[in-house]
Amino acid sequence: MAAAASLSGPGIPVLRIDGLMVRYPGAERPTLDGLDLQLAAGDRLALVGPSGCGKSTVARAVLQLLPPGSACSGGLELAGQDPRRLDRGALRRLRGEAVGLVFQDPMTRLNPLMTIGEHLGDTLAAHRPAWKRRQVHQRAEELLARVGIDPARYGSYPHEFSGGMRQRLAIALAMALNPALVIADEPTTSLDVAVTVQVMAELRELCDEAGSALLLISHDLAMAGRWCERIGVLDAGRLVEEGPANQVLTTPHSAVGRRLVQAAREREGSRSQPSPCSPLLLDIDNLRSWHSLPSPPWRQRWLKAVDGISLQLHEGETVGLVGASGCGKSSLCRALMGLAPVRGGAVRLEGQDLRQLRGQQLARARRRIQMVFQDPLACLNPQMNVGEAVADPLLIHGLANRSQAREQARAQLAAVGLEPPESFENRLPRQLSGGQQQRVAIARALILRPRVLLCDESVSMLDAEVQAEVLALLRHLQGQLGLGLLFVTHDLSVASGFCHRVLVLEGGRIVEEGPGADLLDHPRAAITRTLVEACPRLPTLA
Repeated sequence: MAAAASLSGPGIPVLRIDGLMVRYPGAERPTLDGLDLQLAAGDRLALVGPSGCGKSTVARAVLQLLPPGSACSGGLELAGQDPRRLDRGALRRLRGEAVGLVFQDPMTRLNPLMTIGEHLGDTLAAHRPAWKRRQVHQRAEELLARVGIDPARYGSYPHEFSGGMRQRLAIALAMALNPALVIADEPTTSLDVAVTVQVMAELRELCDEAGSALLLISHDLAMAGRWCERIGVLDAGRLVEEGPANQVLTTPHSAVGRRLVQAAREREGSRSQPSPCSPLLLDIDNLRSWHSLPSPPWRQRWLKAVDGISLQLHEGETVGLVGASGCGKSSLCRALMGLAPVRGGAVRLEGQDLRQLRGQQLARARRRIQMVFQDPLACLNPQMNVGEAVADPLLIHGLANRSQAREQARAQLAAVGLEPPESFENRLPRQLSGGQQQRVAIARALILRPRVLLCDESVSMLDAEVQAEVLALLRHLQGQLGLGLLFVTHDLSVASGFCHRVLVLEGGRIVEEGPGADLLDHPRAAITRTLVEACPRLPTLA
C-alpha cells in the first residue's frame, strides 16, 4: 500500500488552513476567526486552548462534518484538495484515505451490532473494492495485531472490549488506509495514564511508519508536550502561539498560553496536611465488594472488585485514589453509595455503620455521602433545566416544597460560582460549558448538605484552566463546609497536587499510600512505578 505522504504530492502540505472562518448556525460570533495552520508529512502538532476556543471545530471543518447551515470560508486544503468542493462520493473517499479520525469516545464511531472484524472489513471494502474477501480479512487481522489486539477477537463486539481496547480499535480504523493526516481529538481523556501511554505510543509509531502527520487535540498540556514536537495555542478561534513544545510549556509568550501553563503547574502543586485533631467522618474497615460471575452452580466464581479495603477520612481532608483501569477505584465509590453489592466489612459514617441501618434510617444517613461523576452531562437529566436539576434531591427526600427548593437551588448555584443564579437556572445542561456543567453537578451533590463527597474522575474531561477552577472551587467548599473528599483519579500528578494523601489500588486492594509528592519521587510498589513513569509532567523551569 502506498505511503500516506504520497497522497499530498511533492512539496504540498498535508493540511493547509489559511484565514479559516467557521460560524455555527445562530451563533453571534465565529468559532474559528481567521485560523492559519499548516502541517507537512510526518509533523506532530498538538492544539491546546481553553474550552470553547475552537479546537474540535478545526477537526470538524477539515472533515466537513459541520452542522447544516454552518458558514465555512477561507483557505482549506487537505492532501491538495478542498473538501468543500468535492461531491459526496469524493468527500467520502477523501475522509477515509487522506485523513483518519480518532474520537474522544470510540463508542460514538462503533456500531454495537457489528463485530470488530466487520468494522474493519467494511472500511477496507468500501475503499478497496477490488480486494477479495480473503485480502480484506487478512488486512483486518494485521491491523488488530498491530494495535495489540489478538486477531482471535475478530468476532467480538465493542461492548466486550475495555475502554483502552476500544480506543486501540479506533486507531486501527483510523490507520487502515495509511492516511496522510491523523486527527486525534482528546483520544485518551477517559483512559488511565498507563493505558494512555500504550495507546499514544501505538498511534505515534503507526503515524511514523505510514509517514502520516498527527494533529493531536488535547486539554492536557503535559500530554501534548510528551507526544508532539510542536504545540499550537488557540484562543477565540485564532492560533495565538505556535512553537517547540518545550518552549511553549516553559516560556509561553501569549497571555492564554501563560494562563494555561500556570493552571497546569498549580494543579501539580502540593497541599499541607489538615489538623490531626479533625473529627473522623468516614471509617472503612476491610470492605469487600464482589460481583458474581457466570459459572456452574457447583463452583461459584467472583470478581473481587474491592477486596478488603480499609481507610479513614477526616473532616477537611482529601484522600486520593489512583490506580490502573479495573483496580477498584470506582467500584469502591459505588459500594459506598449503595450502588454495588457489599460482601463484607464495615462502613462507618460519623460513627454509624451504614451496613446495619435499614429503611428511613439508612436513607437519612446516605444523604450525608454524595457523589460527583466524571461526565456531568451524562448524570444530569437533559430535559430538566439547571434549577430543577439542583432542586430535585430536596424534593425526592421531602426536605422542602417547590418554592423552598427553588430558593435553596439558587443559593447553591451562587455558592458554586454560577452567578447570578437567575441567569443559569432556566438553561438546559447542554447549553452550558463543560466547567459550568460540572459546577451544576457539584451544586446538586451539595444541596443535601453531605459530610463526605466522592469525586469520581470529576475533572478528567476538563481543560487545564477549567480543571484548576473546579479544583479551587472544591478546596473552597471543603474549607467552608468541612467536607471530607474521596478523590478518584487516574492522574497521579493531579492527586499529588490536590490530595493530602494518596492511596494506590491494584486488584481491589491498597498496595501503597502516602503523600502524593513522596509517591511521585519514591514509588515502591510496581504499579506505582508504572503510573509514575506513565504520568506526563510539565518540563522543569530553568
